[in-house]
Amino acid sequence: MSVSAGTVPDTRTLVANARRVVVKVGSSSLTTAAGGLDPARLDALVDAMAARRTGGSQVVLVSSGAIAAGLAPLGIPRRPADLATQQAAASVGQLALGHAYVASFARHALTVGQVLLTADDVVRRAHYRNAQRTLSRLLALGVVPVVNENDTVATEEIRFGDNDRLAALVAHLTGADALILLSDVDGLYDGDPRLGDARRIDEVHSPTDLHGVNVGAGRSSGLGTGGMASKLQAARLAAAAGIPVLLAAASAAPRALSTADVGTAFAASGRRLSARRFWLGYAAGAAGTLHLDDGAVSAVVTRRRSLLAAGITAVTGTFEAGDVVDLADPAGTVVARGVVAFDSTELPALIGQSTHHLPTEHRREVVHADDLVPFRH
Repeated sequence: MSVSAGTVPDTRTLVANARRVVVKVGSSSLTTAAGGLDPARLDALVDAMAARRTGGSQVVLVSSGAIAAGLAPLGIPRRPADLATQQAAASVGQLALGHAYVASFARHALTVGQVLLTADDVVRRAHYRNAQRTLSRLLALGVVPVVNENDTVATEEIRFGDNDRLAALVAHLTGADALILLSDVDGLYDGDPRLGDARRIDEVHSPTDLHGVNVGAGRSSGLGTGGMASKLQAARLAAAAGIPVLLAAASAAPRALSTADVGTAFAASGRRLSARRFWLGYAAGAAGTLHLDDGAVSAVVTRRRSLLAAGITAVTGTFEAGDVVDLADPAGTVVARGVVAFDSTELPALIGQSTHHLPTEHRREVVHADDLVPFRH
């Protein structure tokens, strides 16, 4: 575990100087405990983002708070458990949230554009590209995009689960140079800071720095769905895709968006992926799994080769040629993801066979190297 303080490290410099930055803020940082928006906290966040804009950066805001903002107007005392009431609260709260952002950014002569997404919009390749074009055009026009999950229509099957993951996806979708996650905690701790003996981790340079960190399942405020676990997962996802991340308290937004000398900084630990490869590896849903032997795992992960039928030991799930599938090692760990060239009904007769023993019409890669993203290096 790496815990340090003092000098400003490279990662913080990258965040501070990022030309395009995605900022995510949680429900608890925008609303009161009883529900309803807190205008003072929302204005403070907007002031910090506007200052960053004045400094020459483009900013994208991923904002939670729609459901929480709808509770007070509907007379609902706490976040509802059932999906239908959550959708109703989001319907009311989304308007209140949007109006509040329009009015607050207008104080700085900035125009806001709302973008509502469901997981389907990033899982489906065509939808992903449409969202990418929309966000790119909004930024080119000088608009501040405000992104949220479309809670009014999202079902359990197509929900992101929390806006932390959505923020990581949007950061890559927009080609952002940094991601800032703002919350009600001031950074990542190696345990529960409320117990008094947890240490804050100032820098995360690689996944090994997280050994021994216990964030449990993550606790939310009761107004949102996120917790520290979801923020850590989002930070690791973005960092693995080449995007530096800063996790800080929303109350420290002015410093997070200027000097970046607060919170926990996550260094970019992987290469920046193309939009297609990022979608394939982290946004698309897998329709099935191909189980590989050790030789195939080495070929796919280490040597970045195409997957051939000879290295497959089993197939699970129902899918068609062109679907995205997971590739698992003999222990069942997913080591890669790719676009499969055969239907699940075709593969059982082919697995384990050398290519030159297959019928001519089947002599091709099961997953081509150009359509494959390894997860383990």
